[in-house]
Amino acid sequence: MTKMMQDKPKVLFVCTGNSCRSQMAEGLLKHFGNGEFEVYSAGLRPSYVHPLAIKAVAELVIDITKQYSKTVNEFIGQDFSYVITVCDGAKEFCPVFPGKYKALHWSIEDPASISGTEEEMMKVFRKALQNILENVKHFITTNKAG
Repeated sequence: MTKMMQDKPKVLFVCTGNSCRSQMAEGLLKHFGNGEFEVYSAGLRPSYVHPLAIKAVAELVIDITKQYSKTVNEFIGQDFSYVITVCDGAKEFCPVFPGKYKALHWSIEDPASISGTEEEMMKVFRKALQNILENVKHFITTNKAG
């Protein structure tokens, strides 16, 4: 591991399924963080990356198609600078990680819990994405490396 990689704050986003909110947050922080953060996401019960999450993020010209759902258990034993839960269920049941890290919580409504036409669902995904984007930008300005 390079010294530069060690100096970057390591961030883990956690939600229930690692299919929507944490995936969008990972993609946004990787993009807008300009390489200043080492970013991961995971879920308590991972499933798949929701196609509408991919589509919503793509509207910002950000590609998250190479991201995939991971279990939070893959990260147990790793040190993080920040563990950010993006849903209330993840906050309640998120495991404790070793070392000293800052636990943050962003209560983001689950866009996948809504049913309807694709356009109706996309409105909900865009709203969740906007909420995550605001949180990510605030996180970046208050937690820059160095």
